[in-house]
Amino acid sequence: MKKYLVINGVNLNMLGIREPGIYGNSTLDDLENNIRKKADELGVEVDFFQSNFEGEIVEKIHSAMGNYNGIIINPGAFTHYSYAIRDAFGSVKMDVIEVHISNIHKREEFRHTSVIVPECIGQICGLGFKGYELALEALVCRAE
Repeated sequence: MKKYLVINGVNLNMLGIREPGIYGNSTLDDLENNIRKKADELGVEVDFFQSNFEGEIVEKIHSAMGNYNGIIINPGAFTHYSYAIRDAFGSVKMDVIEVHISNIHKREEFRHTSVIVPECIGQICGLGFKGYELALEALVCRAE
């Protein structure tokens, strides 16, 4: 059975509390439950990891090589400056999709640039939690 990893970065543990006008009232647990349901529909397995620490995310990416068919990542603020996470994806050579709950291109200027997306097959932003489900569908389709 195909297996995928969903990584949520800095501050995403605060979903439902942090800026509900931007991110909504649903929690990280709610997000993971939605993705689990989609994974069941698609007949794949999914694991989750969240960290506010860049090095932990890098280590998780490294450990994913050979264990997962692809990764979905919402790096949070790491999107805009973490060359360490970018380089980690460059070393594992697997399909990665970057996801953002809000439309980063309609927010502050500094949020418009992702240093990570060049190592990804695509980016989905502005579709809320649905973006994660679409990313999972895309990864599964690529693996068929």
